[in-house]
Amino acid sequence: MSPSALVTNIGELVTNDPSLGDGSPLGLLLDAALVIDGALIGWVGSRADAPAADSVLDVDGAAVIPGFVDSHSHLVFAGDRAEEFAARMAGRPYSAGGIRSTVEATRQAPDATLAANVARLMSELARQGTTTVEIKSGYGLTVADEARSLAIAAAFTAETTFLGAHVVPTEYADDPASYVDLVTGPMLTAATPHAKWIDVFCERGAFDADQARAILAAGIAVGLQPRVHANQLGPGPGVTVACEAGAAAADHCAHLTDADVANLRDAAVIATLLPGVEFSTRSPYPDARRLLDAGVTVALATDCNPGSCYTSSIPLCIALAVREMRMTPAEALWAATAGGAAALRRDDVGRLSVGGSADFAVLAAPSYVHLAYRPGVPLVSATYHRGRRTA
Repeated sequence: MSPSALVTNIGELVTNDPSLGDGSPLGLLLDAALVIDGALIGWVGSRADAPAADSVLDVDGAAVIPGFVDSHSHLVFAGDRAEEFAARMAGRPYSAGGIRSTVEATRQAPDATLAANVARLMSELARQGTTTVEIKSGYGLTVADEARSLAIAAAFTAETTFLGAHVVPTEYADDPASYVDLVTGPMLTAATPHAKWIDVFCERGAFDADQARAILAAGIAVGLQPRVHANQLGPGPGVTVACEAGAAAADHCAHLTDADVANLRDAAVIATLLPGVEFSTRSPYPDARRLLDAGVTVALATDCNPGSCYTSSIPLCIALAVREMRMTPAEALWAATAGGAAALRRDDVGRLSVGGSADFAVLAAPSYVHLAYRPGVPLVSATYHRGRRTA
């Protein structure tokens, strides 16, 4: 039987369980404690009522929050695009074309190099409080390179996404229909053993609505669950395609019509917002307030990738969401934890209540509000995943 551990003297505990504490979506408890029972949460409540356990961790009045759930990242790649970033900051607009330079570098890199880069970024994420990470392929764009990218990702997370439909690679530039046939045929067959999700970049310069529908339908037919890169660079059909396909999430959502917003709400598709992208590309931020007020469920994620957003920091994304997207600190924290879990169709993470995974971060601060109040400060003092300290 696994030993239990009492985490006590928690000044402010965010549970994301509205049946606890103050009854808000965050389920705030003050002067709280929780018990880790193996890999799960065994008890949550007031410190004064805490049961005995095999060991005790006193966090000295710190705030404790659920581990962040980063539901959108691209960690399997080689090289970087710092020069592209510098050019963008000097006035060159962002487009999806830079992806192809990362494809070239990734194809040339050995497996060990790619795996070491994923390990480095996963360590960065853990140090900043992230405990669940989705990782996409999409920088291989050949049958062999997409399959190996997903196999590498699967060594780090169960949340792996086949994104062969990231862009049309150079060798198919004059025949995109043949590339769609490859993605929905041999590439999908090679990717499926290592993937849980299928994604498509439905955007100008990438894949149109009909191509996206065909790619998602092929993935669904072999048991993969759909998600979509939608409406990042301008208005388009991405959200419509996501809602038609029953996608878990439509990600980016920077350019939405009123019909898109209503569609997301009515189809119960999570709108995953990625404010680090807008920060890194000097693009207009999504209007999270509009989505929330319309009843759409919002998630926050990093989109960590070498081109449009090379950050692994969910705390930065929270601060940007509060400052630039009109979210409250409470809404932003919920979106980065329970919202991310919803975008992955998970109910075992993103919350701290009995039976959930013992995934949490201890803050060097008395309240979660400090994540937005003190941007850029390393406030995560410890991260625990399934009851074990990871950072």
